[in-house]
Amino acid sequence: MIMKQIQVNGTDFRITLTDQVINQVNSLKSLYSTAYEDPESFEELSSEISSTINDIASSVEPRATDSDLDGLIQEIIKVVEDKAAEIEKELQGKTTKNKKKTPTKSGRKKSKSKK
Repeated sequence: MIMKQIQVNGTDFRITLTDQVINQVNSLKSLYSTAYEDPESFEELSSEISSTINDIASSVEPRATDSDLDGLIQEIIKVVEDKAAEIEKELQGKTTKNKKKTPTKSGRKKSKSKK
């Protein structure tokens, strides 16, 4: 779990990035993407989007006002994306290190010595 502090409209908010919050953010991004690609589906998705936003907002302290909610959600999405990029970079670095440590095979066969 990672604690993050976010400032929106002069108010400092704190959020703990749990797996649940990260999953909710990813779900919200998916819902936004679906609604953007198919505007006719927005009405069907709007209640799910609203519910997901409220779930995310409920994990923030202090409680966000309606005027802060949009900016707060945008900042939380950025935090989750930045964290995901950081983890991906670490994983790629570990993969690169492991490849360097693995001995390479030269492909040469040992010659048999004559006795």
